[in-house]
Amino acid sequence: MRTRQGMALLTAWLLMGALAIGQQSWSVSSPGDLVTITIQLADRGGTADYPSGKPRLYYKVEQRASYNRTVLVNWSPMGILRDDQQFIDSLTFVSAAEVRTIEESYEMTRGKRRQCSNTGNELTLTFGNGSDSRLEVILRAYDNGAAFRYRFPESDGQFHRVTQELTGFALPEDARCWMMPFDEPTMYTPAYEVYYKGNVEAGTASPIRTGWAFPALYHVKGGQAWGLITESDLDHTYFGARLEREAPFGVYRIRMPDAAEGMGMGSLEPQSSLPWQTPWRVIMVAPQLSTIVESTLVTDLARPAIVEQTDWIRPGRVSWSWWSDQDSPQDCAKLKKFIDLAAEMKWEYSLIDANWTIMKNGTIHDLARYAKGKGVGLLLWYNSGGLHNEVSEKPRGLMFFPSIRGKEFELLNKWGVKGVKVDFFQSDKQNIISLYHAICKDAAEARIMVNFHGCTLPRGWDRTYPHLMSMESVRGEECYIFDKEFPEKAPWYNTVLAFTRNVVGPMDYTPVAFSDNRYKHLTTNAHELALSVVFESGWLHFADSVQSYRRQPGFVKDFLKVVPTTWDDTKLITGFPGKNVVLARRKENEWYVGGINGEPTETTVQVPLSFLAGGKYKMILIQDGNDARSFSSMKKDVSADDTIEVKLLPNGGFAMRFYKSWF
Repeated sequence: MRTRQGMALLTAWLLMGALAIGQQSWSVSSPGDLVTITIQLADRGGTADYPSGKPRLYYKVEQRASYNRTVLVNWSPMGILRDDQQFIDSLTFVSAAEVRTIEESYEMTRGKRRQCSNTGNELTLTFGNGSDSRLEVILRAYDNGAAFRYRFPESDGQFHRVTQELTGFALPEDARCWMMPFDEPTMYTPAYEVYYKGNVEAGTASPIRTGWAFPALYHVKGGQAWGLITESDLDHTYFGARLEREAPFGVYRIRMPDAAEGMGMGSLEPQSSLPWQTPWRVIMVAPQLSTIVESTLVTDLARPAIVEQTDWIRPGRVSWSWWSDQDSPQDCAKLKKFIDLAAEMKWEYSLIDANWTIMKNGTIHDLARYAKGKGVGLLLWYNSGGLHNEVSEKPRGLMFFPSIRGKEFELLNKWGVKGVKVDFFQSDKQNIISLYHAICKDAAEARIMVNFHGCTLPRGWDRTYPHLMSMESVRGEECYIFDKEFPEKAPWYNTVLAFTRNVVGPMDYTPVAFSDNRYKHLTTNAHELALSVVFESGWLHFADSVQSYRRQPGFVKDFLKVVPTTWDDTKLITGFPGKNVVLARRKENEWYVGGINGEPTETTVQVPLSFLAGGKYKMILIQDGNDARSFSSMKKDVSADDTIEVKLLPNGGFAMRFYKSWF
């Protein structure tokens, strides 16, 4: 393993060599020498469609395993254009800082694990553009990935605009990808709710003109190495990026938002005073999928929490009436039944969805008193608009305007409301990215937790704002109401989400619906139960009706009464996107396992229990019964030396709990 001094000497050697032979190239490797990111200032004409006779910045990412290096990102374009300066052509090397070791430990209120730590090496390079302006390129290499960002270090007391970012990701020719086309702007989109495309060849154009969304998963060499591309630490000064529709020569380039997003409100070009830095461009890399799934690199790269006292932040399970009865949020009597359900099931919260301001058979104050008497916290829905959407559901206008929003949060705190679900953002332009940050900051002041729906993708904000419990940005189970294709696509899609969308942050899929809605589901009931473990979200909204949960077998209800929403560790046991996934998660001394089959054929999986600590455990296994709507269960004493074989029906699933004593 390289030491800090060794890394610094290596970098200095590379710099001197570059100066000596005229080839300007700089590299930084991860502490374990598993990942290397290299930058060149070079004329790469003849590579892809890069221009000839124009030296520019390019980067490459490599991963080492068993002494063999694998390129995960080939030489890819860099550069950024400001309204007053260009940092693309005529760049000259100015300086390189000494390699800095990043060593961090931090605590998450929710996520794949509570205690997180990371170690990486950082190299900052400074370039001049021939006009006395500077551009810093900050590189980081971790053992599970690489990242870089641009920074304008100077200050001139003025606001500037970024008019173009040239960053691209050149995937190897043999790469096969799992990618989500980006939504066209509509009344309800973009919201990251398009189905993923699987096993896509590198360079494939998106079927939608607005491009491809983050995150993008891919493998090379037939699965010998994996990569996942996304971004992190997006602040209020930039836009939420995605990838261009076309990828000539396999080069996927950064794309700005679409002009029509958010009802056309807001500028496409972000603006800020200097100094100014972009989000991290993130490439997770690993020889196996488990490292990608278990990675916390997105939050590792995010800025630390702004909230010091977190005792008021409590993730939990939530009853939710809207999925089974869309008019129920307007009826106090119906909502009380879901509060009763939460109390019976020992769930911490009940969500009151859209239009609760026009409630009959009582008021929100009656409901708040009732919930308090039952020991259940209330979460309230809000429309984020504002001028950026025309959705009429109420309350609207209370989250958009700063002074009104602050007063509303103060009022909710006074009422005893624990959190809000804010919906319908419909844009990744800077003005709406700023709105997300403003809501989170004001909510923290009033000690109100937050969940975003109809929203952008997680970009590390759940570390910065530990009271951000979840974000939708997924085509979830509400689509059993709206989309006749959803039942057929859901089993495959659910397995893909575990390797893509849910890797980068909490995902409010609203799972575990045993009954049918408008379109009947093809997933088995055991598949639905498993989603409570497979999918991670700080608030776990149980979608189904009171009657549906009450009529489940006792062992299913017992499982739903104890399944956690916060985890101390996460491990991928087995799986492949589109086929199946088995995930194990630990809460204190107990382990939970969820497994789902994404294919319409019966299968069997082996679950080695090596993740267990020493000693004997009690296991309860809940799996498919004789048909898709029934369960079977078994209890058994097990240890870390055992392997459990589980049969899954077509589109089936199973859930396990391991603990030291019977309940």
